[in-house]
Order: sequence, then C-alpha cells, then structure tokens
Amino acid sequence: MKAGIVGLPNVGKSTLFNCLSNAKAQSANFPFCTIEPNVGVVNVPDPRLSKLEELVQPEKVIPATVEIVDIAGLVKGASKGEGLGNQFLGNIRETDAIIHVLRCFENDNIVHVDGSVDPIRDKETIDIELQLKDLETVEKKLEKVKRAAKTGNKEAQKELAILEQLKEALESGTSVRAVEIDQDDRDEFVKPLQLITDKPVLYLCNVNDDAAVSGNDYVEQVKEAVKNENAEVLVLAVGTEADINELDDYEERQMFLADIGLEEPGSAKLIRSAYKLLNQQTYFTAGVKEVRAWTVNIGATAPQAAGVIHTDFEKGFIRAEVIKYDTYIEYGSEQKVKEAGKLKVEGKEYIVQDGDVMHFLFNV
Repeated sequence: MKAGIVGLPNVGKSTLFNCLSNAKAQSANFPFCTIEPNVGVVNVPDPRLSKLEELVQPEKVIPATVEIVDIAGLVKGASKGEGLGNQFLGNIRETDAIIHVLRCFENDNIVHVDGSVDPIRDKETIDIELQLKDLETVEKKLEKVKRAAKTGNKEAQKELAILEQLKEALESGTSVRAVEIDQDDRDEFVKPLQLITDKPVLYLCNVNDDAAVSGNDYVEQVKEAVKNENAEVLVLAVGTEADINELDDYEERQMFLADIGLEEPGSAKLIRSAYKLLNQQTYFTAGVKEVRAWTVNIGATAPQAAGVIHTDFEKGFIRAEVIKYDTYIEYGSEQKVKEAGKLKVEGKEYIVQDGDVMHFLFNV
C-alpha cells in the first residue's frame, strides 16, 4: 500500500519526503526537480512496540512500515500533458492514497509557480487537473456502457446511471470521493475505474515554525475549504522538521521540539495518519526471538492476519491466541496473562483489532 505526496512545484514535497524516509530526494528551488517518483519505505512510529520490547527483551524489534512516494510537481494543463502531466497522473494512479501538500507560508526566497501564496487556489489547480483526468476516464466508459444499456441490460442501465452521476459531479468540480453512492455500487462500478479523485486524501499545510503548533490564517482557510470532504488536515513546519532530522542526538532533537512547543516530530503524526488513510492497522507478535508489528487492513480476519506472516498460516489456520495490548502491559508477560485467564482463543471469524498481540496455530 502506497501513499503519494502531491502538490504544485516548490511547496515542500521533496523536503517532506526526505524528512519521512531519510532518503535524499533532490530538493531544489525550481519545478520538476523530482522527475522519477522517489519511493521510501518509512517506519510507523508506535510507542506500543517500545513497551513490548521492554517487557519481552527480544533479540530484535521490527516496526510496521508504510510506503511513501514523492511525485513530480503538477502544473495547470497536466490533464492535457503539460509539464510532466501524463507521467504525474500515471504515478499518482498507482498510489492508494494522497498526501496533498499545500504551501501555507510566506518566503520571498522560495518562488511560487503562480507568483503568490494562496493554498486554496493551489488546491483547486490540482483538483481540477485530477477531475479532468477522471472525467476523461468516465466518458470513455460511458460510451461503452450506453451501447449495452440500449439493449435493455438492467445491470448496464444501473451502471449508466452511476456513471452519469459521476460525470455530472466531476463537471461541477466535485471529486469522486465526495459523491454519495451506495457502498455496494461503489465497489462494483466505481472502484474498477481506479479514479484518482476517489482515493482518500490528507491535506498537509506546510507552515513556518512559528505556526507549527497552532497554524495560521492560511491553515484556517484550508480547513474551511475541505470541511465537507471528510479529509484530515495536518499542520507541519516541513523546513523545521528537516532541521530536526539533521540532528543525530535524541536529546538535542527533543530540546529543538520543546523550543517550538511540540512533544514529537510532526512527521511522526503524518506517518501514522498516512497509515490510517491507507485503511491499515497493526497487530503484534511478541517472543524472545523478535517483537514485531504486522500490518493488516482494518476489518481483516484472523486467518488473513496469519497470511501476512506466511500464506501457509492462512491456508492451514486452526485458531489464534489473542491478548489485548493493554492486558499484556497490565500483566507483564504472556505467561501471567494465561494464568489470569485473560488469553482468548479465537477462530476463523475473529476480526483483528488494532494492537492485538497474536499467536497462530496452523496445520499444513
């Protein structure tokens, strides 16, 4: 599962990517410095993992990860191939969620592609290009479905009505994710189209460090503009995060954060938010060999969770032994949890909960 960082040129995408991944994507003061999308596999910060490590004292600890893709800056006309338009749209289509970076800071030394700072205009520029591309996809599909609907095919007629609803929404500047469609119909008719504006989105307001804690007027404008989109808005001083990232000493980092009023780097919040945006959650395995965070979709069953470790675990699943994270911490060890009768034995129907500590029994 991949989250793509998008935005206009020079809004801080590559600097953000460097913060998140410690990979050094080229960050320069001109458009299109990121031509091939950079991909970083980022550890998901999770204090629960450290707590389990303290109790279990394993040989190694492995965190959950999320894949972040830094995509070239988009400009007006991208849907028609302007700038790196076609490449940008192809790259973003391959991601599962969008982190949309908006410039919410003034700095005369960093040029804005449109000459002035206006995050709402910037958001609309990108929205329009993505909507135009989706409209193209919907119109192509409509041509095919219309022919089938004319023959009286009931399924085609139903699909036709949904496609016309999408077309009308896109033409009026509404993204597909905001269109109200029954979930079953969305799964059957909308998802296969892989529409860009159907992907979940998180808006990241890039601010100066004096606005890192409480935001600024630009941030308030963004919150107001997206209030009906069911999207999270995060505030991050990306340049400051990059400075913190350069510090090797943990104590120095904490002092730097305290100076600007933060308890943890904003990038940690962003990674966790991206993880949620991708509909992901964590379960743990805890033993002396390793304590590990595993990633599963929210709503996954116990056999599906077992399959993340190895496909044989899913095929031959018998049962799962489950300890709630809080219970594990309360009693301090798996043995004490068992003695207290708090270990649960679950079957194939069990829906995994975030933070479950699990052990699988299987037979192949």
